[in-house]
Order: sequence, then structure tokens, then C-alpha cells
Amino acid sequence: MERVDQPESEIYRVILLRQASTELLLASIEGGLSLPEVTIPRWHRAAENIGAAMKSTWGEEVICLFEADGTTPDACHNRIHYQVTEHWRSVGKSEVWTRWVRMEELHQNSLVDPSDYAAIQRSLAERDTLARDRVAGPFAQLGWFKELFGWVEEVIALRGLHLSGNFRQLNASPTFSLIRFESNGPAIWFKAAGEPNQREFPITLMLSRLFPDYLAPVLAARSAWNAWLAPEVQGVNLTESSDSSLWESAAAAIANLQIESIGRHPELVASGAHDLRLESLQGLVAPVIDVAGHLMEKQSKEPPAVLSKAELRLLARRIRDAFSTLRDLEIPDTLGHLDLNPGNLIVAGCRCAFLDWAEAYVGHPFFSFQYFLEHFRRIAAAHSTSEAKLAASYLEPWKQIISHDFLADAMVCAPLLAAFTYAVGTGAWKQPGALSDPTVAGYLRSLVRRMNREANALCGRRSPCLV
Repeated sequence: MERVDQPESEIYRVILLRQASTELLLASIEGGLSLPEVTIPRWHRAAENIGAAMKSTWGEEVICLFEADGTTPDACHNRIHYQVTEHWRSVGKSEVWTRWVRMEELHQNSLVDPSDYAAIQRSLAERDTLARDRVAGPFAQLGWFKELFGWVEEVIALRGLHLSGNFRQLNASPTFSLIRFESNGPAIWFKAAGEPNQREFPITLMLSRLFPDYLAPVLAARSAWNAWLAPEVQGVNLTESSDSSLWESAAAAIANLQIESIGRHPELVASGAHDLRLESLQGLVAPVIDVAGHLMEKQSKEPPAVLSKAELRLLARRIRDAFSTLRDLEIPDTLGHLDLNPGNLIVAGCRCAFLDWAEAYVGHPFFSFQYFLEHFRRIAAAHSTSEAKLAASYLEPWKQIISHDFLADAMVCAPLLAAFTYAVGTGAWKQPGALSDPTVAGYLRSLVRRMNREANALCGRRSPCLV
């Protein structure tokens, strides 16, 4: 991956509203009043960290609504973000003296940093805009959490459960939400998925119906929010374990789920799964490699290496050749997952539950295993013996329907084609706006270099070699 320098932490100033936005919480600092401020590690969940800091440092439990457009020159220079939140309840004493100020009393000179006042005004205007379209921003509305809390209570009461009052908000935006509620039984998860992952809602409902042994049961769904409730699955999250036996159980479960999904591709595609069947992918080799060529030309420095036009033409031929080999093996299309990372898998004994289906696809099953294997290498410090055992666990169920030789040939082609399929599945390669982002462009170049390494390795394992 090409390096793009980023700060190690981010500063958030919290716009905390209550009483239907008539009051705002301000902190007393040297020189006057300021918005409460928290610092969180970069790439960590903003909502979760802001909620925890507001509770522990400022004594207030808050609901994150949305990140406001706070891009003033000073804010941008100092990497300051503004998070709009709603007050839920007071839970302790603030480490810094604070007071609630009525909005009508607030003016630009009220605050030490004039950028804060401008951000507050923009956030209120943005909130009003979102309020006019509840579909576009249901979780930017004041009071939505109270409505959610009541709905969860109503649903779980039918099962003899009730909420304890404790919750953890992990993700927040006008259209996305992920919250864990504690109860007198299992924890209850609320998840809502907006664009570009709206497909996760119908996919999850369908998969929970078709394959209940592999998903948490859906307790209730709310289509207006594109959301559902599910109980917490008991077991070990694979991010927390390098125990190879757990990973091997998960690998076998992946294969068994895929085998059970054979013949279900019309339903899977209709529900929103990416259509990444071989016939769809083969026609994309030329346009994807063409985009890769333009991105290589724009690379400003080396290393990493810039692939020449001749190298890219050869790569395209090798990808097409690998697709032809895979097609001839006639391994059936199944349910797959472009984001089969250990955070999405809970293992308990021989059972494995899959949590997040935003990147579900229909296509060759072995690509999913390659993504799973990549995470195994990082987390479990895998070596050749443990990788072979993981692959054997995955392939064992397939031996019931596919010959040993065909499985071996498919596994040889899979690393190259899995990298290509992932590049296609992200969709960034065909989005001019995304390609103009240096981070996205660098990532796509790194994927193409990975394809080239895998193609060279494949060439070394096969004879004759395509040149």
C-alpha cells in the first residue's frame, strides 16, 4: 500500500443540544467559553469514542447525530471536526466547569474560537435540512433515539426481556447506526445501513431466513430506517484469537454455508448481492487494467514500482487465462463475501455466525477463502503448515461434490483472481471522484501490483507459462 501521511489523532468539538435545540452545553476555559472537546485516535470509531469521553470526562450521556460541515480555514488547518449530539441524560460530574446556554443568548463573541460559532450555525442549518427529509436522514432527527429505545423495549418484552438502560453507540450518521443495548438477557444489537450499503438490509433479512444456522436471528425489522434488531451471538470473535482451531472451524463453516447456497443465486442477486460471476468479471479485465494504466502514469514517485504498459498487457492476458481455467473447472457459483474479516465472525465450537453482509456477492466461492486467509496471515502469524491446515479445513466439505484435482487447480488460480475480483467489487475503479482521491488511487495501484505478483507466482507454478 502506498503511504499517505496522516495524523495519529483527531480533534472533535461536540455540539451538544437539549430541550429541542434551545440549549447548548459550553465549557469554561481560559479566556472564555468553548465547545466541549475530545481527542480520539485516527481510524477509531468517532461515535463510540465521543460517547465514552462525554460520559467519563464531561458527565453527560449523549447520542451522536451527525458530523457537521465545520470546514473553516482554522478548523481545517487544525484538523478540527464538529460532532452534533443530543443530550440523553446526566450521569456524573464534569471535570471541567460547564453550563447550559440558551441559543437565543449565543453570539459570535460568546466563544473563544469564532470558528465554533460558525460551525454551530451551519450545524443547525444542516439539521433543519435533514429534518425536511426523514428518509435521507432519520438519525439526524432530535428524539429518534427515544423512539428507538421504546421500540426495542417493545420487541424484547415479547421474549421476557427488558433493557437495563446501558447502551453503547458505535457508529452514527444521518443514515447509518450501530448500537449495542444491554438487557437482563443477551445484549441486543440495532443496526441501520444507508447508502452505499443499503443492500445490507434486504440481504440480511433474506440470509437469516435461508440460512438461520449461520446468522444471528432477526428479532424485528424497520424498513423506514433500513434497520433490524438481533441478539448478541455468544462465542469468540476471531479478532480476539489466534487459536488456529477456531479459524479452521470458521473455514469449514464458510465452505458449508457456500455449499448450502448453491442454486440460490437468483435470490441472492435480487436481494442486492454483488453479481461477480465469472461471466460478469471476464468482460471487465480490459477496462480495469486500462484504468490501472492511467493510475500508474499519475504515480508521482517510486518506490513502489510503476508497472509499464507492456507489463499491464501481459497481466491482462494472464488474468483472462486464469479465468478460462477456472471456468473449465465448473465449480458452481455460491454466496461469497468481499469483506470476510475476523471481526465479522463469531465462533462457538463447530458453529460460526457471520455478522455483516454489506459486501455479499454471488460468484466463485474460493475468492472468499482468499480474503479470509489474508486476515489469518496477519492475526494468527500464520506459517505454511498452519495455512495448509486452514485450507484443508475449507476444502474438506467441497470434496463431497468436487474432485480433488479440480479443487487443487482452482486454489492455484484463486489468489490472482480474488485480487482482481476485490478491485472490481469495490467499484472505485469506475468512479472518477474516487480515483481523484490519492488514497484510493494508491490503494488501487497496490492491488494491481498484488495481481502482478500473483500472476508471476501462478506462471511459476504452471507450465507452459503464458508470455
